[in-house]
Amino acid sequence: MWLELDIRRVFSAPGQQFELDIQLQCSQRQVVLFGPSGAGKSLTLKAIAGLMRPQAGSMRLGGEVVFDASLGIHRPPQQRRLGYVFQDYALFPHLSVRQNIGFGLQRGWFNPPRRERDAEVERWMRALRIEHLAQMLPSQLSGGQRQRTALARALVTRPQALLLDEPFAALDHDLRAHLRQELLDVLAATDVPLLLISHDPADVAMFGQQVVELVDGKILR
Repeated sequence: MWLELDIRRVFSAPGQQFELDIQLQCSQRQVVLFGPSGAGKSLTLKAIAGLMRPQAGSMRLGGEVVFDASLGIHRPPQQRRLGYVFQDYALFPHLSVRQNIGFGLQRGWFNPPRRERDAEVERWMRALRIEHLAQMLPSQLSGGQRQRTALARALVTRPQALLLDEPFAALDHDLRAHLRQELLDVLAATDVPLLLISHDPADVAMFGQQVVELVDGKILR
């Protein structure tokens, strides 16, 4: 199991309440968390990444405890070594493609120098065929180019797993099919485990070595 998850948290707002209650064991390298909008998929991914702290339960990543409410353990995101691609890609608008990819390699919050070249950054730009875009800003990129940049930024740190939040949702049909195949090729070359969340059956068919359905904050058995 590369990921073992047993967590709970209640979210309250005026007039409504949502309970996230997740028990998950990832036994395959490629896992799809499938379900409708509002099911709690993104919240689950944020909890795994360390961006949201559950109120109860525990979590193991690569056999190591990264969260345990009873023991007061909550490893911060940078210690979990996860590559996270947000649904909107979350690229820094003032940084070039090369700088965005290299940001995860920096210590602290300093921006990478605009003309600095790092071998790993250059490798992933070539692998995802965006090296010709190195000096461009996110506002100058197409949706597919932004997606590749975000994926390269996630992979450059050599993560122990890759978390993708609806990575193809904003793309047109033909580009989605093309980038799904590119991602599959990257996974085959790196053997990095994948947890992908989606409500698209095509993602399930392509990546679902293990498929987990989430509805109303709970996994269906």
